[in-house]
Amino acid sequence: MPIYDFKCNSCGHEFDLIESVNEHDEHKEKCPKCKSKDIERVFSAVSVQTSKKS
Repeated sequence: MPIYDFKCNSCGHEFDLIESVNEHDEHKEKCPKCKSKDIERVFSAVSVQTSKKS
């Protein structure tokens, strides 16, 4: 499952959530610190591992 990074616009808390694509599409995320729904997604780097050497 993907890990999504968020930042709360109310209290500034940064957090991540592991959720399925279907759960993420429902937009029920809220800040675990202040319970606000005023959050925004923060984009971060991804890590990719292949089976062959490059």
